[in-house]
Amino acid sequence: VLVQVLRPAPAFPGEGQDPAANEQSGERRQDKFLAKVGNKYIRYDDVANEVMERHGAAVLDNLINRTIIANACQERGIVVTKAEVEQEIVTIAKNFQLAPDVWLQMLQAERDIKPDQYRRDIIWPMIALRKLAGETVEVTEEEMQKAFERNYGPKVKVRAIVLNNSRRAGEVWERVRKAAEEGGKLTSDDFGKLARQYSDDPNSRPLDGVVPPIRRHGDVETKTLEDAAFKMKTGEYSGVVQVGLKQWVILFCEGYTEQIVKDLTEVRDVLMADLRQEKQQKSVAKLFSSLKEATRVDNYLKGTAEGGQKSRGIRTVGGTSSPLNRRVRTAAAGQEEGDTPIPSPRPRTSAAHR
Repeated sequence: VLVQVLRPAPAFPGEGQDPAANEQSGERRQDKFLAKVGNKYIRYDDVANEVMERHGAAVLDNLINRTIIANACQERGIVVTKAEVEQEIVTIAKNFQLAPDVWLQMLQAERDIKPDQYRRDIIWPMIALRKLAGETVEVTEEEMQKAFERNYGPKVKVRAIVLNNSRRAGEVWERVRKAAEEGGKLTSDDFGKLARQYSDDPNSRPLDGVVPPIRRHGDVETKTLEDAAFKMKTGEYSGVVQVGLKQWVILFCEGYTEQIVKDLTEVRDVLMADLRQEKQQKSVAKLFSSLKEATRVDNYLKGTAEGGQKSRGIRTVGGTSSPLNRRVRTAAAGQEEGDTPIPSPRPRTSAAHR
């Protein structure tokens, strides 16, 4: 189902346009010549075919995702107005200390995102998902304290030897232990030489194992590494710490960073805003994932059926011509009783009409 069918009117360009008029306009464009090279013409269809081959799958995925959100909004009576979209752009631009028009120009110049595309593909879904998830987010004092320690607390300055094999990690740790015994004390330079020689991490190995300082309350995946780091004193090295399923790390502590902000009240407002945004983003991501799982999507271009009740007999686009001129053989080969036919997302070619 394309976004034109259930498009939230206030959010997308082309509000109030007649879909039938769009189809007629698309048909008139079929035979339109876009360029002439010598005595050869390049038609609209030629360009459309090239664009479809290069970008069709990605554009279709974007349309599918937007439609999933639009359907959920319609079911729950949620509307995103143009004023809300514009205000969100103003707020985001203000965060970067830019005027909205300058922000939009920068997006187009640096990331090739046109203003209407930005409103339709990024801002509207973001606001819609926030409304679906619920705008209210509660932040506890415990969360505030953890965020304060994470963002403003001392961090451990370390070097690391990263290995992708547990047996080899044990062997390298023995080398670290022997180097410490032979020298009487293991120094940063000693550990750095071992890191350069044995570490499997291409980023830290050339730097003699230097990695960004480790902070408290980081990612769940690195909790074991964090715990090991904060147990060490300056000049100590850790045992072999497993991170995830296929990574083993040996750390060397070079000291701790100084805690500049020591009173939570000084940064409470900033932390509160950051935590609300962080929790809201997680809530939105979880909601969108559940919407995708609950919505059946028959992607005839890719030949897949995902979410909801799986469609039977999904077929990939057939034929040997370019995707735009291929037909989904009875797009309803997988269409079950009660399904709504899916209209074309682009001006149809004569082949599609046939």
